[in-house]
Amino acid sequence: MKPIITVITCTHNPRINYLDKVLAALKSQTLPLDQWEYLLIDNASQKLLYSKIDLSWHPQGRHIREEQLGLTHARLRGIKEARGETLVFVDDDNILEADFLEKALQIAKDWSILGAWGGQIIPYFEEPPPEWTKPYWPLLAIQEFDRDRWSNLLHQYEIVPYGAGLCIRKIVAEKYAKLLYNQPERANMDRKGKLLISGGDIDLALTACDVGLGIGQFTSLKVTHLIPSFRLQEDYLLRLMEGINYSLIMLKYFRGQMPSKISWRKKLLQYYTSWQMSSKNRRFYNASIKGETLAIQEIYAINIGH
Repeated sequence: MKPIITVITCTHNPRINYLDKVLAALKSQTLPLDQWEYLLIDNASQKLLYSKIDLSWHPQGRHIREEQLGLTHARLRGIKEARGETLVFVDDDNILEADFLEKALQIAKDWSILGAWGGQIIPYFEEPPPEWTKPYWPLLAIQEFDRDRWSNLLHQYEIVPYGAGLCIRKIVAEKYAKLLYNQPERANMDRKGKLLISGGDIDLALTACDVGLGIGQFTSLKVTHLIPSFRLQEDYLLRLMEGINYSLIMLKYFRGQMPSKISWRKKLLQYYTSWQMSSKNRRFYNASIKGETLAIQEIYAINIGH
């Protein structure tokens, strides 16, 4: 029987205790196993996951090794191998609610106008987080909201579902794969080893708009995001701030929005804004500006080269 849904986990050198929790949540799904398949994409992990992770509990579970490092390459491999009409991306630190797949399937049936959708991403911290970190939690892909919402506008980023629990129709995923085949530099817009670049999941979701469909977020879909303590350290959050702001500029560029050059007036305004902040806020502000500046410089270098 062909599965209706394909669940894909892309992982590189995972924390096994986290991945065990991810798999336990998948084992507990209310959607019968014969309606979905599971692909565990081992993205160039140092130790083969095939020998460490048992998928025999799932009759349609498969280990797949992808040697080309990078989250985007792992996602593309999952898209290529998937047999389901709806794909659900579950990271190696995501715990799905027991009815997640059942509700995702119902949304796929009820909302034919949508090509990509997701839900709430609720944090579970390994250790109690310092209070000062709270303004920066959105950097960790935490997404909580109290009403369903959808859009088919290409640049309405606040409604774009994130990669944790991202549900996407196969036709949209295949269109995304073609986009990257024709513009391979887009594959660099996501995690690769320890680089904190992102945006590939947003690019993938927005491809729904490219094919005339919409994107949506639903309160009933819930994912718990396991967050280790090191992700709440200032150095990590600063690098994340820089990487996300770099990625957002690159994403907009790949989707047709050419950024303005940084004028001396803008630099002066940035300096004045930074000067008025507390030392900690200034560090985060400067990290965001650094990411944006690097992206703009890279974009204009690319265009000069062409």
